[in-house]
Amino acid sequence: MGVGSESHDPRALAPAGRARSLRRIDPTDLAYRYAIVLAWIVVIVIFGALRPDTFLTAGNFQTIFGTQAVLLILTLGLLFPLAAGEFDLSVGGTLGFAAMLTVVLNVNHGVSVGWAIVVAVASGLVIGLVNAFFIVRVGVHSFVVTLGTGTILIGLTYGISHSQTVGGVSQTLVDAVRNRPLLGLPLVFYYALGLTIVVWYVVSHTPVGRYLLFVGLGRDVARLGGIRVDIFRTLALVTSSVVAAVAGVMLAGSLGAADPNAGSSYLLPAYAGAFLGSTAVQPDRFNPWGAFIAVYFLVTGITGLQLLGYAGWVEQLFYGTSLVLAVTFSRIVSRPGQAAA
Repeated sequence: MGVGSESHDPRALAPAGRARSLRRIDPTDLAYRYAIVLAWIVVIVIFGALRPDTFLTAGNFQTIFGTQAVLLILTLGLLFPLAAGEFDLSVGGTLGFAAMLTVVLNVNHGVSVGWAIVVAVASGLVIGLVNAFFIVRVGVHSFVVTLGTGTILIGLTYGISHSQTVGGVSQTLVDAVRNRPLLGLPLVFYYALGLTIVVWYVVSHTPVGRYLLFVGLGRDVARLGGIRVDIFRTLALVTSSVVAAVAGVMLAGSLGAADPNAGSSYLLPAYAGAFLGSTAVQPDRFNPWGAFIAVYFLVTGITGLQLLGYAGWVEQLFYGTSLVLAVTFSRIVSRPGQAAA
C-alpha cells in the first residue's frame, strides 16, 4: 500500500521482497521501521511514572485496547483507498449512519438485529458504489465526492434519529461485541486484530495487494502493465465504505446505542492513524500493522494526557498534530526514489 510514487512491475515485487528478506538485518533500517514502537514505550514509561496508580493498571490498558478497536477497524478500511491514491472522507459519516441505522431499525421499527446489521452493512456497499461512480466513472476528485457524501450521511443520520441518541439495541449485539473471553478484552478487540491479520495477508501476499500498490504508485503505468485500474479503484472505495459500516455496527454494539454525533469524531483519528502508521513497519506504505501500532500509540498518549487532567480539547489537538507530523515525517525520511503522498 504505497505512499510513494515510484513505479514498479508488480510481478517483480514478490521476488524483490524475497531477495530483501535474505539480506542481513540492518540496525538502522530496523530502527527506522520500529521507531514508533520505541516512542510508544517511552510514552508508557513517562505517563506510568507520572500516574503510576492510574495509568499502570490492567484496567487502564484494557480500556485503551478495548474502547478504540472500532477506530482501528475504521482505519484498516481506510488503507485501501489511500493505497490506491484516493481519499475517502465519507468513512466517518458511513460509520455514524450505519450505527444509527442498526439501532433505529432494531429499536424503533422492531427489525431483528441480524437483519438490521445486514441492512447497515449493505448501506456501506451502496455508499461505496456511489462514491466509486462519481470518482471513477464521472471523474470527480475523490476529496470532493467523499466530502459531499460524508456530509449527506451526517444529515441522514440526524434525520433518521430525529437528532436524538437512540438506545436499547438488542442484547445479542451487545454481547457479541462486549463479551470479554480473554485477558479482560472485549470481543471487538479480537475482531479488529483478526481484521488486521486479514488485511495484512491481502496486501502482502495476494495479487490484489500488489496491484493496489501499483495503482497508487502510478495509474498510467499500471494501465500499460495490463492492470484494470478502474476496477481496483472501485474495489478500494467499496471496501472502505463496507468496513466503515461494519465499524458502525461494532460501535452500536459497544455503546448499546447510537449517537448522531459519533461519526464525525472518528474521521480525523482514522487519518492520523493511517498516515502515522505509514511511517512504521513498512515505511512509505499504508500498512495494517503500522496502523495497528499507530492507533494504539495515539490512544495511549491521549489517555495519559487525560489522566493528567487535560480532558476535552486534548483529543483533537493530539490527533491533528500527529497527522501533520506524520505526513511531514513521511516526506522528510522518504527513501531515495520514493516520494511520500
